[in-house]
Amino acid sequence: MKILMFGRTGQVATEVLRRRRGVQIEALSRAEADLSDPAACAGRIETTDADVILNAAAWTNVDGAETEEAAASIVNGAAPAAMAFTAAARKLPFIHISSDYVFDGSEDAPRNEAAPTAPINKYGWTKLAGETGVQAADGPHVILRTSWVFSAHGRNFVKTMLRLGATRKHISVVDDQIGGPTPAAAIADACLTIARAFAGGKGVTGVYHFSGAPEVSWRGFAEAVFAEAGMVVRADPILTADYPTPTKRPLNSRLDCARIQRDYGIRRPDWRAHLTEVIREADEQA
Repeated sequence: MKILMFGRTGQVATEVLRRRRGVQIEALSRAEADLSDPAACAGRIETTDADVILNAAAWTNVDGAETEEAAASIVNGAAPAAMAFTAAARKLPFIHISSDYVFDGSEDAPRNEAAPTAPINKYGWTKLAGETGVQAADGPHVILRTSWVFSAHGRNFVKTMLRLGATRKHISVVDDQIGGPTPAAAIADACLTIARAFAGGKGVTGVYHFSGAPEVSWRGFAEAVFAEAGMVVRADPILTADYPTPTKRPLNSRLDCARIQRDYGIRRPDWRAHLTEVIREADEQA
């Protein structure tokens, strides 16, 4: 099996490359396929000999999307749509990673794939536009919605807490946003499992939720990071309202992940089991 992957250095792309195990992967850097140029990205799919297309590249700067909505919309919306239409024309399965931010974060229950989407920020709208475009292409595809991605690579919450914890004795952390931290390594494994299923003629098209368990607040997640890293840091609880940011963020990021287990046998990862390795690797890179 051969995968054409958009993205090379992001959190998920990095982990996919580390887990290729017998899978041939052509990973395209931004210089080779810039999602700000949808037509060029589609052109790479027109000429590929890959069996499956994986889009592991995206605009991930949530706050930046508020001020650069047009650019974020091209990368997260127009590019995946163009790529998906070209993949559909060639009958190539297209795997696309999306976000819990397509929901408004209201209520307390986990959202399943059929729940109404209603983004509350511009980043969420760009991700929803990407989903809509991929679905409109009407080819074999999987849209994988995930949340709170972390790894030893790039910019993420775990690395931020490690950096702040190295110089502070207490940190104020939001305690009323609840979600499932998701190891990038687990997302990579899920993408590879789905890709193998499609390559073997057993892929199931649709939207799927995939996030880590158990659910926790950002403060609870921070406390776990400090404990695992051996840092004596107090995480003081604050409300979202007391921590203003350019972007309004959903309070409820819980995702119901039953469908991906039913169709692909993929279980929710325990993020606590991945945290040790992520912190160890982050320390080695420091």
